[in-house]
Order: sequence, then structure tokens, then C-alpha cells
Amino acid sequence: MPFEGEFCAADFRPCYSRTRVRFMSPDVSGPESGSSTVSRPDSETCRVELPVLGVGVVHERADAAHNRLRVLAAAEQLFADRGVVGVTMDDIAAAAGVGKGTLYRRFGDKGGLAVALLDQRERELQQQILTGAPPLGPGADPAGRLGAFVTGYLVFLDGQLELVLLSETSTPGARLRSGAHGFWRQHCRYLLGQAGAPQPDLRADLLLAALAADQVRHWLHDHRRDLHDLARGLSAAALALAQPHR
Repeated sequence: MPFEGEFCAADFRPCYSRTRVRFMSPDVSGPESGSSTVSRPDSETCRVELPVLGVGVVHERADAAHNRLRVLAAAEQLFADRGVVGVTMDDIAAAAGVGKGTLYRRFGDKGGLAVALLDQRERELQQQILTGAPPLGPGADPAGRLGAFVTGYLVFLDGQLELVLLSETSTPGARLRSGAHGFWRQHCRYLLGQAGAPQPDLRADLLLAALAADQVRHWLHDHRRDLHDLARGLSAAALALAQPHR
């Protein structure tokens, strides 16, 4: 069943500083996402509007906006210098020059800070999926797009693995409640359905479980697997999941 209306990441967990997540309007001009339509069981075609991070406006006072930017800049620098594990919320509050209460009210915990820092990078990948060149963007066959998504997501993940890991594990089930996960799941589910795979919901969840940050970190760091080899292997698994029922 397609998503309808709009949802915010706050429907899954507190939004903190993350921008509102809206579905693309049916009137959006320009290249249309290959995920923008889906067939109902009765063969009627309806529009599925993928959630896009960063669409919509967050209204905040000038001083609150200034503090938010100071906190994010301080957190990014501290994470880069010491690693995510080596930084506390107290460290970030001190470096940003804000009170600890302000920091916790705005972001909740380090996981909320990680979500906010990842926002722009996630939106860039989402935009490539929606309007970029094939096979990641529209224009390729569903199975080809699914394989390209796996590769693109792994490259994205490799660039900020510790931040994604923190955002996904700060609380039980955090990965499944994020707005970004909702986007990735809807995209994979649509492509699997278009490829004729049975139970596309279940198969989308299986694929995304293999792309969870803790699992990818285990493969890359503990097993020392090569990123490109891992991308090839998981892309092949995605293609297998996309096979239609015979």
C-alpha cells in the first residue's frame, strides 16, 4: 500500500534539528523518479510520493538557529578529531559554548546529533536516486537500479560509517524509525515490486538489514573485506532478491 500525505522523521523518533520530511508533490516538474508510481493489485496505477529529506521549512528563532549551527560545527570537529566514541555531550556543549540543557533539549543525545549531521549527505544521495543519471536514477530497469542503490549506499556509508552507526544504534530500533530508512525502504520495495519479486516488503527489509551500519562495519573492519568486493557481492544478492517468482 503506498504512502499517502506526508510524514516527518518525528513520526518515528524526535526530529531534533533534522528538516521536515515531506513527500514529493505530484506536481513536481523535471525528471520523475522511477519510484514515483506503483501498481495496485487491481492494476490501477497510482502515484507514490517518496519522502525527501530537506523539503519543507523549519522555522526557528535566529538565536536558536545560530546555536544549532555552532553545535553541529563543534560536534563535527570533535568527532573528526577524537572519533565518535571519544566525544561526550558535555564535550560538545563546552566546545559550542551552549548549556547542556540546551543541547539535550535540541538533539536528545549523540544519536540525534548524528542524525542532524547526516542530513545533508543523505539528501544528496536521495536526490541522485530521484533525478540523477541511471542506473541509480530513473531510466534503468528495476533490478539494475536496485544493484546501483546498493553500491551507492555502501559508498555513502563508508564515508561516515561511525556517524551512521551511532544514529542507528543510539536507542533500540533507531535505524527502523528514521526518516532516511523510510526512504530507502520505500525505494527498494518499489523496485522489487516492479521487478516482479514476491513479497517486496519482506525482501526490502532483508536487503536493508544487510546494509545496516553495524553489519557493514563488521564486514569491513572485523573481516577486512574490500569495499568494492562487498558492493559486488551485495549487489548480486540484491539481484537475486529481485528475481520474479516462478
